[in-house]
Amino acid sequence: MRPSTLPGRPPVVPTAPAPTVRTAPPLALALLGAGVFLLVLAPLLAWYVTPRAAVTPVDVDVTTVFTGTGSYFDTGALTTRDRQRITITRHVLGDVAASERSGRAVWDVSTTVDTPRTLPLADPRRAFQWTTGRWVTDRRSNAPVHCCGETPTRYDGDAYLKFPFAVQKKTYRWWDDTLGAAVPLRFAGTVQVAGITGYRFAGTVPATRTGTRQVPGRLVGRPGQGQIQAEEWYANTGIGLVVEERTGRIVDASISPVKTLRAPGSRRDAVVLLRARGLAFTPATRRAQVALARADGAQLVLVGRTLPMAAGVAGGVLAVTGGLLVARGGRRGGRRGGR
Repeated sequence: MRPSTLPGRPPVVPTAPAPTVRTAPPLALALLGAGVFLLVLAPLLAWYVTPRAAVTPVDVDVTTVFTGTGSYFDTGALTTRDRQRITITRHVLGDVAASERSGRAVWDVSTTVDTPRTLPLADPRRAFQWTTGRWVTDRRSNAPVHCCGETPTRYDGDAYLKFPFAVQKKTYRWWDDTLGAAVPLRFAGTVQVAGITGYRFAGTVPATRTGTRQVPGRLVGRPGQGQIQAEEWYANTGIGLVVEERTGRIVDASISPVKTLRAPGSRRDAVVLLRARGLAFTPATRRAQVALARADGAQLVLVGRTLPMAAGVAGGVLAVTGGLLVARGGRRGGRRGGR
């Protein structure tokens, strides 16, 4: 059968329908893109961002206090006073400007040892003993760094004011300021401190000569001599530190320092300068340290666990949803070249 024609007009020929064009809705593409982005972001947060978030803070201003009972030498009365309240106060202040310039954690440390007579005095120079230092560490590894006016310049060990992040159940070398050397502290189990599970580390310092001090000879059993250079000896019969595993914060601590004088070459203590057993964090210090550990730990958990998990779940849902919408697409038909 031939197509119909009209006079003066070309024949009308039927045309095939135009091919259907599939297009993805913009929303589907946006969902798919967001899902893929979050799936990439999740491991990036866990493997790249988290290690860089675990850095020692530089803007610190922390005071810790140890208290307990002990003996000390009263230089005014030239006698040892027993069963006295001993207080050790340590103030740590971060030097933010020096830290930003060096990329290190620069902390200035002031430590006073006080007796009942000196504790009320505001001037640290009038304390029974006052020492200062400048501690510089790598912000990630916590290792000592010898720069930025560090004092003294022989700092060594793995830990001092804090432990490294992600503390392990092993022996660490803890810097003892009085000894002027690092002391091995072995892992001694786990303990609970205000709801935090901490790793306990313990160690001792055997009697060690740490220097000399000029004193009257009669003070150390040499009455026939005038002023002599007596030997200063130091020991610590019990160091116990409880450390929060994730942050390396010391949440509880106790120490038992012993400082004595000996006549030159003698093997026996002549004078007890300081002897205390179980000087420990005050309850207020313990609470403050626990709060700092919780805050630091919450930030690490947020970046290292919560955000990666949330990003992974949300990314998976968005990617699947967007992928299904893209697969279904939208149908748009159109004819080409015909009416």
